[in-house]
Amino acid sequence: MPAVAQVSVARQERRGIFRSEAKRKLLACLLLIAVTLWVYSCVSRNGFVNYDDDRYVLTNAHVRAGVHWSTVRWAFTSFDEANWHPATWLSHALDCQLFQLNAARHHQTNILLHAANVVLLFLLLAAATKSTARSFLVAAMFAVHPINVESVAWIAERKNVLAMFFFLLTLLAYLCYARKPGAARYLVVVALFALGLMSKPLVITLPFVLLLLDYWPLQRLAASPTESAHLVSRLSKVCLEKLPLMAMSVASAVVTMLAQKAGGAVTSNTAHTPLFRVENAIACYVLYLGKALWPLHLAVLYPYPRALPAWEIIGSALLLTIITTVVIKFGERRYLAVGWFWYLGTMIPMIGLVQVGNQAMADRYAYLPFVGLFIMVVWLVTDWAEGKSWQGALAGVVNQRRVSASLLASAAFCVVVAFAALTRMQVTYWHDDLSLWTHALANTRSNFVAENNVGAILARQGRDDEAVVHFRNASALEPGDPVSQLNLGIYAQMHGDSRQAIARYQAVLQLATDTRIRAAAHANLGQVFYALGDLPRARKNYEGAARLNNPFPLQLGVIAQKMGDWNGAIRYYSEVVAAEPSDVAFLLLAQALKNAGREEEARRSYQQAGRISADLRQAQQTVDKFLR
Repeated sequence: MPAVAQVSVARQERRGIFRSEAKRKLLACLLLIAVTLWVYSCVSRNGFVNYDDDRYVLTNAHVRAGVHWSTVRWAFTSFDEANWHPATWLSHALDCQLFQLNAARHHQTNILLHAANVVLLFLLLAAATKSTARSFLVAAMFAVHPINVESVAWIAERKNVLAMFFFLLTLLAYLCYARKPGAARYLVVVALFALGLMSKPLVITLPFVLLLLDYWPLQRLAASPTESAHLVSRLSKVCLEKLPLMAMSVASAVVTMLAQKAGGAVTSNTAHTPLFRVENAIACYVLYLGKALWPLHLAVLYPYPRALPAWEIIGSALLLTIITTVVIKFGERRYLAVGWFWYLGTMIPMIGLVQVGNQAMADRYAYLPFVGLFIMVVWLVTDWAEGKSWQGALAGVVNQRRVSASLLASAAFCVVVAFAALTRMQVTYWHDDLSLWTHALANTRSNFVAENNVGAILARQGRDDEAVVHFRNASALEPGDPVSQLNLGIYAQMHGDSRQAIARYQAVLQLATDTRIRAAAHANLGQVFYALGDLPRARKNYEGAARLNNPFPLQLGVIAQKMGDWNGAIRYYSEVVAAEPSDVAFLLLAQALKNAGREEEARRSYQQAGRISADLRQAQQTVDKFLR
């Protein structure tokens, strides 16, 4: 070979270090990971928030215990937090075992899971469509879109990113199965899907998504005009192989409904009528589209509107109909149908047709559905920019367009950078409770939950007069809200208005279904009645709290002793010394035993108090104060 030719080949080899498909994919994965970690790096400076983080981690004794057999047994049998998601519970328990309550490490686990999801999405699309560049752009938009901040920056929403992780792994396993069917490969699909369902029922629509992938890009339903007779048999085959997965989805739906009803998450039909929920679902489909294109004014909770104007419902239904018609019209662009129906279909479990909680919509619900929109937009814009031929009424206009690859790449880069900047800003609102809820108040209307939470934060800071304004706002916005009634009762009790406090707490007991809220109301009523000297009603309410797994044995023991019920006092004091032995508790138990005529046991209890007390005289003074 001539020397000049050899030099040319060498230069070509140096320029082509990433010309191989595998190396390009590796570079793309590394770049996606770097971008994702950078965009979410400031999350590590955030702490736990007062919105489910306490129930999922901070005050959850099972999770804080770490991964042990008892934790595993509880995770698989518990309906706590109105969900059945053992994989999520075990994920949090593992974090606690490794990192204790270091919030930064819990956040970093979420970030790593999101980064893994970004890479898995890229690999899935690249393998299925053979289009590395387009798949990269979809994954990049998924990585940095601000709508996903809630799923990543919220520790309690670990279930979202974890379920998505197993969902994407399931799709990759299905891709391998579709190209080379076999029982072993199918079992891998089933196993990964089961793990996804055990993380969050977010993935319940997977069989439907698999049918979409069969249509495009896998082309398992493709048939030429001469083979149209085989289409029905092919459709039957791909549907039959989804039946086990559909059965798993149905079982998950049943368990989820049972869990949510047990936890009081599914509200009664009188809260919002079925017709109103359908109208809200139609409007929310369009509102989510708006947030996909213009992701500003995001909030942790969007309350239900009082009413929806007719023009909004009709306009939303019309827009959805137009988009669906256009997608079907241009059926040769199969990615349009797949992307659009991915969005519509995967959103169904979260769109509010079954009323769960008090939110009309939520950013976290878009984590999976927006992937369909990203696919649809990226493939559509790229085809348009490349001047791909179109059929139909718009063909003459569309086919004339052609944009250079560099200009298209620049536009895509600007979009990704803009989303990344908004995402980093959105992450800062999750820094602490006050930032989160004041931002929600600023970006939503009639948000009684945000009013309650801002008030509770201010109350913890000792700013009672500022807090009560928010509690009153919440009560005015939603008179049937038990949390605002509870907060107003606490404020009245702290300021010596026993009559008002009793009225508020009794209202809570009439309104609340959540056992923790009811237990708090009973306990607070017990305190008020005890202070008023009404021992029978104080005892009744403390016992009510105890029945709701919020025991007050010390208070019940003192009340029983004051009422002359020595056996009751002995029982309650025995519970106290068994759980948290102290000199005061042993002295109280000794006194009750002595009054009951059990002198020997009383003497041993006195001796035990003396052995563990640092100042027995001070302990006795505390006992005397209790029994005045």
